[in-house]
Amino acid sequence: MKYQLVLQWPARSIKDFDALVEIEDALIANLSGEGEVDGHDAGSGEMNIFVMTDRPQSAFDEIKAILASRELWQSIRAAYREVTGSDYTILWPKGLTEFKIS
Repeated sequence: MKYQLVLQWPARSIKDFDALVEIEDALIANLSGEGEVDGHDAGSGEMNIFVMTDRPQSAFDEIKAILASRELWQSIRAAYREVTGSDYTILWPKGLTEFKIS
């Protein structure tokens, strides 16, 4: 797949990490062919889920439908990059101007 879509949240406690694993499981179970969950990481005050996709906007739209009712949705940041690239295109939230993975 051509793109890596990154879903990112602040990490403050083990409860947040537990929620991350729950969200990852929900995506694995419910994400259609638009994307494939490729793991997660946590550290430096943030946690990330990685999704491989050829259509990042469509995959994000599907992810939003799956996760919008969850509490962590309120603090999500999302961006994607070409697998071989380093520059991220921000998808969410609107108005976010910088995205990086620590």
